[in-house]
Amino acid sequence: MFDIGFSELLLIGVVALIVIGPERLPKVARTVGAWLGRLNRYVSDVKSDIDREMRLDELRKLQDEMKTSAQKYEIMANDTGQEVKREVDQVDKVIQAMAATDGGLSQREYDKDKAEAEAATQAAEMTSPESPALAANETVQADTPAVEPKPQDKPA
Repeated sequence: MFDIGFSELLLIGVVALIVIGPERLPKVARTVGAWLGRLNRYVSDVKSDIDREMRLDELRKLQDEMKTSAQKYEIMANDTGQEVKREVDQVDKVIQAMAATDGGLSQREYDKDKAEAEAATQAAEMTSPESPALAANETVQADTPAVEPKPQDKPA
């Protein structure tokens, strides 16, 4: 910062000894040292405050980015959930149509399987609310019953 050599410091010390005198020189040196220490502490405090503010600004920006990405993922999850619900409704309609034409499960068996799937879904939601992906996986498995269709009576 300052380009002061040893010879310059020696010259300042000799001039100070002559001007101030040998009796008051130690007291003046202590006072100057205390002032320089205060100045040093003040400068370091200002530097740390500036650094802290810069880190705080970076954290705020990061927090805003995280909020926007979380909102995007929530929207995507809602859209996906709605699509899955529409697909499930379509499958329900197909199964009901098949049951009505007696081409698949009877209506009673369909209702029974649907009630079991809903119970499994509710049980999965109650046991693992912190892992929605696992609950969704269990729901998908519970919604697809592993019941084979009845064999059709073939005319003899």
